[in-house]
Amino acid sequence: MGKINAAITGIQGNVPKDLLTNKDLEKLVDTNDEWIFSRTGIKERHIQKGEGLATSDMAAEAVKGLLKKTNTDPLDVDLLICATVTPDFVFPATGNIVSDKTGLKNAWSFDLNAACSGFIYALSVGSQFIETGKYKKVIVVGADKMSSIIDYTDRTTCIIFGDGGGAVLLEPNEEGYGIIDSIMHADGSGREFLHQKAGGSLKPASHESVDAKEHFVYQEGKSVFKFAVSNMADVSAKIMEQNNLTSDDVDWLVPHQANLRIIDATSRRMGLDSSKVMINIQNYGNTTNGTIPLCLWEWESKLKKGDTLILSAFGGGFTWGAIYLKWAYDPS
Repeated sequence: MGKINAAITGIQGNVPKDLLTNKDLEKLVDTNDEWIFSRTGIKERHIQKGEGLATSDMAAEAVKGLLKKTNTDPLDVDLLICATVTPDFVFPATGNIVSDKTGLKNAWSFDLNAACSGFIYALSVGSQFIETGKYKKVIVVGADKMSSIIDYTDRTTCIIFGDGGGAVLLEPNEEGYGIIDSIMHADGSGREFLHQKAGGSLKPASHESVDAKEHFVYQEGKSVFKFAVSNMADVSAKIMEQNNLTSDDVDWLVPHQANLRIIDATSRRMGLDSSKVMINIQNYGNTTNGTIPLCLWEWESKLKKGDTLILSAFGGGFTWGAIYLKWAYDPS
């Protein structure tokens, strides 16, 4: 028996139908389409509207689509990991709710919070359960309703984020396909530059915290940008070096969609032509844990069995990392 790798055998995305364009934002804050696009690469983002709708609803639709597409019986799924920073509740875990909504009655599930790096963190964690031979089917979901924690009077953050997510199925592979290597990092000192001040045990919700708008995302843009450009690019180059990969060996960079300039800096550091970089930030903005699965979903038809992919992300905390994988199937 050969070495067991955890291979992605299916991918499905889900985004809300309602759009928030740069033109719409011009009516809310002092900004304009040219200013937003030139600094971020974003033209529009999807926003989840409707009473009683939450992150679990977007995640559940992605999982339902994934199960159907891969012809997977919900009862055969062993584990679901949900990467999110916008859980439905503090507890229970959103992963528990997604499992309930999708009929995964034999799976255990939990949430993972690593900000924008959460999906690749969860993918790395989920792969371990496959590689040990303990489980055969693991679903990893990355989804966020960022609109629920964004202040739409703050032009430094409201232009960046959108809602959406996606899910992948991990299964064992002994042919050399799947996740080959991963590098993950964290530096908690970065919390002062990107955080949500209130709502946790340090500062529970109060009238004062709500009035002070402390339940929204706070970002010190310049510090975050500088750290992200350096570390996302470095870890992407490091995983190539660690696995003796040249730019010619890499078929696709799948970067977290936070800012087009950060993506460009990462691809240049890796020596990759722009034609090898998956970019859809213009249509979705930063969906936090949803960006990488949404890219894979949109590019699925272009991926070929054996393609070499580098997944790379950076998030608040700070967290960052990269995954090297071999794509396991041809488009249907």
